Amino acid sequence: TMSLREHALCLFRGAVGTVRPAPMLKRALKLQGGGCPQLLVKGQAFPVKRDLYLVGFGKAVLGMAAAAEEILGDHLARGIVSVPLGIQESLQRAGMQEMLLKPHSKIQVIEGAKNNLPDAAALKGAAAIQELAEGLTADDLLLVLISGRGGSALLPAPIPPILLEEKEKLTKMLASRGAAIQELNIVRKTLSVLKGGGLAQLAHPAQVVSLILSDVIGDPLDIIASGPTAASSHSVRDCLQILTKYNLLHNLPKSVEMVLSSSPTKPTAPENYSHVSNIILGSNTLALEEAKCQAEGLGYAALVLSAAVHGEVGRVATLYCQLIQLACLGFTSLAEGPLSDELRGNLLQLAAELQIPGLDLEEFLQALRGVGPGRAVCILAGGETTVQIQGTGTGGRNQELALRVGLGLHKAQATGASSPQGKCEILFLSGGTDGQDGPTEAAGAFCSPGLVAEALQEGLDVEAFLRNNDSYTFFSQFQGGQHLLVTGLTGTNVMDIQAILIRAT
Repeated sequence: TMSLREHALCLFRGAVGTVRPAPMLKRALKLQGGGCPQLLVKGQAFPVKRDLYLVGFGKAVLGMAAAAEEILGDHLARGIVSVPLGIQESLQRAGMQEMLLKPHSKIQVIEGAKNNLPDAAALKGAAAIQELAEGLTADDLLLVLISGRGGSALLPAPIPPILLEEKEKLTKMLASRGAAIQELNIVRKTLSVLKGGGLAQLAHPAQVVSLILSDVIGDPLDIIASGPTAASSHSVRDCLQILTKYNLLHNLPKSVEMVLSSSPTKPTAPENYSHVSNIILGSNTLALEEAKCQAEGLGYAALVLSAAVHGEVGRVATLYCQLIQLACLGFTSLAEGPLSDELRGNLLQLAAELQIPGLDLEEFLQALRGVGPGRAVCILAGGETTVQIQGTGTGGRNQELALRVGLGLHKAQATGASSPQGKCEILFLSGGTDGQDGPTEAAGAFCSPGLVAEALQEGLDVEAFLRNNDSYTFFSQFQGGQHLLVTGLTGTNVMDIQAILIRAT
């Protein structure tokens, strides 16, 4: 029989494979030739009356563009993609030729946004995309490829006379005062030519079809890469409120004041977007659906908790530890009783505090209860946790989450005979779908309940590593690094995936 680790790896690879740019695009996009050629996207038809153009931006866009060019063939007139600095070389080194454009491609590649920050090169890419969009006619079709991760930094085009440095300085000031990412995006969009639906407006009257790889919880179209082809749900008023909240209203460059005072007070009406179709091609939800199919194929009762798990990494670890203990009770005679009730109560309270969108935990626990005694269980989840950096170590949110879950299970086991873990074999995996967790070459890590006890025997103090945010160093030193999840770059990104596998011993 395969080990739980092999099973977990199989699920993770299946999940990532389904949102890799090339297979994802080839499943969704077809070109029907003949007298009146049509672009078919997930069954929707778009007539190609004259020329077909392509633009794209974001981390995974190069692979999407390569697959799109193969599908569109001679119908593609021209394309421009803005991608992160050095990505072509990285893909070449990783032997991922299918993610690179062919030598005589009609698509121009502009690399920029070093360290995911807008720069002069990204500005050049945005200007080229803007120029292409402005030259389109009613008979043209513009295919827009959007990869959430890095998409916003690769499309900077401040409204004149604002300079890129001024916009960046303002964004940094907001961030340093504690503004949330949504707030930063609202300000960025308001001061941008292309974000917040600007690209779609410039391309009018051409038909615009956007294919989107989402890296945002809940897949909100106007937030992914700051929504260049989606009607913005925010106005100048929202931007002013945020600047007031962080006490920056009287500290603005003249250029920003000018733009804000002359901007329309209401967001552009949705009917002005009738020429646009935004289609989500890849998301965490789709990746989890594939992992669920794989798990069922391996004989597990598979349940998806949520594709929107977020919150501080320690609290999310506690949620997973309690879920694991509750699931283990199904393998013992304690499935009903005070311990089960206590865990259920704790879980419901924690889930309420974490406010995970769309999660009905009562319903999920009911489904878990209905699995039947002794049946192997796989619980899947996705999203993105946050880590408060307190130490100087090397790690990533997935490795830290795995280590915290290991510590939580160890502590639960140490509390005595009531721990239900003894009757089960347990494995927890957390990994980033882009193949990179923080600044390390690992995508994440595996853990099991015995991990902390074994580490203590090897003289490794898990709590000290966690205090220093040094999970990568811990996993590298522990048992020859075999608990690290190393996949190499995947060329895609739909946030993180967690898998809990439990079977009877």
